[in-house]
Amino acid sequence: QVQLVESGGGSVQAGGSLRLSCTVSGRTFSSTTMGWFRQAPGKGREFVAFINWSGGITNYADSVKGRFTVSRDNAKNTVYLQMNSLKPEDTAVYYCNVGPRLDGQVTLHYWGQGTQVTVSS
Repeated sequence: QVQLVESGGGSVQAGGSLRLSCTVSGRTFSSTTMGWFRQAPGKGREFVAFINWSGGITNYADSVKGRFTVSRDNAKNTVYLQMNSLKPEDTAVYYCNVGPRLDGQVTLHYWGQGTQVTVSS
C-alpha cells in the first residue's frame, strides 16, 4: 500500500515563501519519479513540478517556472517543493504524486490528503 503524506502548507502574503514536503512509504522511493500537482477551488487538478529518480531532471509548469523548485532526499523518502514569490493565483490544495511522466502525465493514481496553500494579496 503506497502512502503519501504532504505537509508544510499555510497562509502567506503575496511575495512570501513556503516549503512543502511529501513523504512516501510502501514503494521503492529512490527509483521512482515524483510530481507536485495542485487544485484550486472550482478547477481541475493541474501539474506543477516533476523530478526524476535522481533529482537530475526537473520540469515545471510555465506558471511557476523561476519561482518554484522541486527537490528530493531519497534517504528520507521525501520530495520537497520550495515556493518563492508566491502569488494569490497560487492558492490551491497541493498534492504529490508517484510515478508521473516528465510532462506531468499521471500514471499512478496514488495521492495524499493534500496541503492547503493560501496566498493573500
